[in-house]
Amino acid sequence: MPYYIKRKPKKKKEKPLPLFDKAGIKVKKKPDLVAKLDKVFSLYIRLRDSKPFGYKYFKCPTCGRILPFEQADCSHYFSRRSNSTRFDEDNCMAECRYDNRFNAEHLHKLREALIHRIGEKKFQILEWKHNQTKKWNDFELKELIKYYQALNKKMRTEK
Repeated sequence: MPYYIKRKPKKKKEKPLPLFDKAGIKVKKKPDLVAKLDKVFSLYIRLRDSKPFGYKYFKCPTCGRILPFEQADCSHYFSRRSNSTRFDEDNCMAECRYDNRFNAEHLHKLREALIHRIGEKKFQILEWKHNQTKKWNDFELKELIKYYQALNKKMRTEK
């Protein structure tokens, strides 16, 4: 290295300070249960919709193409911002990545496919449920994680 190039010394990463509550007791960071449940629930929806094709392929409800399982996304008709319908199986379908992420008009076809799948009455109940508020507690999230992990394991052994 030439003498005229001076490197700045690397800074050492500082460890974050532990969190303490009002009583001065060290608080452990909670695991992100919602993120874990999102992964497990998404896998269940994609497996559920690929079951007719032997868990290798799925049919996109928006574009109608049959694609490999790896290209599936768990698409929510009502956004994941709504906690009341976030983990509702009637609200979700496996959809191709392009339609779920980039196609702005996919919700129109997804709505038709959803009504065809669950029926008009259940869809109206889903709309009503979407307008409600829901606060998930840790116990509910842990139980849902266990439930969907068991379903995923069962579906994976069926292959």
